[in-house]
Amino acid sequence: MFNHIQRITSVAVVGPATLHIAFADGVERLVDLTAVLRGALYEPLRDPAEFARVQVDAECGALVWPSGADFDPGTLHDWPDAGAKMAELAARW
Repeated sequence: MFNHIQRITSVAVVGPATLHIAFADGVERLVDLTAVLRGALYEPLRDPAEFARVQVDAECGALVWPSGADFDPGTLHDWPDAGAKMAELAARW
């Protein structure tokens, strides 16, 4: 089965650890990342000022932060299904 590669076209911070994300295929998601902001890579994003520095990487269409944190666009696109699994994994980071 062919899985379409997802690309994020825009992102906006809409609340604490929450983003409005638009994808190239027209899908839009409201994603609360609170449960996955753990561990050395993602913990700094709990700071609202750092979280607000989110950008869309023009080359790969992923979310990136200057701190080096990033999120895969495919995972975010499928957040209604993937979010709980990501939170479960983050609890072990």
